Amino acid sequence: MTTERPGTATEDYLKTIFAVTEWDPEATVTTAAVASGLEVSASSVSAMVRKLAAAGLVDHRRYGSIALTELGRAEAVKVVRRHRLIETYLVEALGYTWDEVHDEAEVLEHAVSPTLVDRMDVALGHPWRDPHGDPIPTPDGTLHQPVARRLSDLEAGERGFVARINDDDPELLRHLSGEALHLDDQVTVLERQRFRGSVTVEVGAGVAGRQLALADDVLADVWVTDALPTRPRTEARGCTYPDCRHLALAAG
Repeated sequence: MTTERPGTATEDYLKTIFAVTEWDPEATVTTAAVASGLEVSASSVSAMVRKLAAAGLVDHRRYGSIALTELGRAEAVKVVRRHRLIETYLVEALGYTWDEVHDEAEVLEHAVSPTLVDRMDVALGHPWRDPHGDPIPTPDGTLHQPVARRLSDLEAGERGFVARINDDDPELLRHLSGEALHLDDQVTVLERQRFRGSVTVEVGAGVAGRQLALADDVLADVWVTDALPTRPRTEARGCTYPDCRHLALAAG
């Protein structure tokens, strides 16, 4: 028995709602936040949210925050899994660069079959994160997400390891490629120049370390962990990664 896949617009909305709180659980999912993520009007979001609520995919009270229901989370995670596996396949198998894959995956995620997604997963060796550090849900809907904070939140002298870089802006990714800042790099905040809107960081350590001046808006799109991110160890549905925020979602 197969279940009909939600329409493209529904999938886009569910994925966007999911993304607002994925790396920032304290964030509030508002109409404005969803409108910004999808680049549509607030009135369009309001109308769509009413449809999603009627379908049992979101909970929303007038003028209140928007939350995915259990069914809505399950559907959102399916789309997220497809999107991130496609991005990873494009980079690993087809030679795309990390700044080229987001828009391609936005289109392909609505077209690929579950069989193709599962075969890409196998061909890639079951990757646990995509090229930008976002966790790839397992087939049962489990995400292995390290506890991370924005690089902009670190004070002078604090250190972290790059765990995730926001992939919404291709120019940002190209800029960071040019600066040779990658996932898993160790970064230490050296100096915060608050009146100039930039922060000096050291990438690497010791004689191999090098200094970069990064703008505040760039820092806000880079997430770091206290320990070097590593592939999580799994036992069935459980997550034994010590710094993992475990989300078990019934993907159906």
